[in-house]
Amino acid sequence: MSMKCLVTGAAGFIGSHLAERLLKDGHRVVGLDAFTDAYPASFKEANISRIRTGGEFHLVRGDLAEADLERLVDGVDVVFHLAAQAGVRSSWGRDFQIYLSRNVLATQRLLEACRDRPLRSFVYASSSSVYGEQDAYPTPEEVLPRPLSPYGVTKLAAEHLCLLYWRNHQVPTVSLRFFTVYGPRQRPDMAFYRFLEASLKGEPITVYGDGEQSRDFTYVADIVEASLMAAEAGRQGSVYNIGGGSRATLLEALETIAEVTGRRPGVRFQEAQKGDARHTWADLTRAKEELGYQPKVSLREGIAKEFEWMVEMLGG
Repeated sequence: MSMKCLVTGAAGFIGSHLAERLLKDGHRVVGLDAFTDAYPASFKEANISRIRTGGEFHLVRGDLAEADLERLVDGVDVVFHLAAQAGVRSSWGRDFQIYLSRNVLATQRLLEACRDRPLRSFVYASSSSVYGEQDAYPTPEEVLPRPLSPYGVTKLAAEHLCLLYWRNHQVPTVSLRFFTVYGPRQRPDMAFYRFLEASLKGEPITVYGDGEQSRDFTYVADIVEASLMAAEAGRQGSVYNIGGGSRATLLEALETIAEVTGRRPGVRFQEAQKGDARHTWADLTRAKEELGYQPKVSLREGIAKEFEWMVEMLGG
């Protein structure tokens, strides 16, 4: 059945992939994006240019903090809320007010606009950053979140808002904790983009810490699939881990990159950054049992796909 979907952050990395998939599946999509200065707007313009070529897509350039959200959500069946100020390391200091506005206040405005509307689902894109350092790996959703960064604090606060609006106003929210997403259209500040770009340019790679920190890397197509599953089958008011089943240390990931690219640039080690968790690893039991989620793209396959995209974009 065709639905009308709102995708916030539709010109971004994950949002553009999700909007494209929804259109391919025959849905109508309203995409909202503020085109903020978090990274060059040319990246988002390139993402949007791919989407505009077909399907029923309407782009709204606007900020969730100021847009007429009542009008935006009118007639919408499903909301996919991906818009956020991303990045752990830049969330300290004076910039925290930006994170507070774009991650917490913006989410509250959107939830408020969705009150008393016949939504099928409101899917919120949270982050593994809410966990911080944990004693249990893989980490289940039931553990006490202990974010290490202001960014993680804002993502957790927005999760709590989703739960509050479900319990008090029956907004059908489902929160997904994404674990280290990568793939084509990745933001230029993210690790795999920086590593692959350095490989293409023959420049040294900078690693923060000793490289033994590990991440549960999740390919963007698996994230899109999980988002669709959550909209269809997610238990309202619940939280789900969405990982890639490709846990590796940073040094192991660099070795995979070298194998895929055929290039082995030098590595410079610098001091670990404040707010970066030592390890992340998603317990996917709940997502598998309740959503039917199963990651499909291996780390090597996913890196190869991102590298192919970067060669096309930057030249080899």
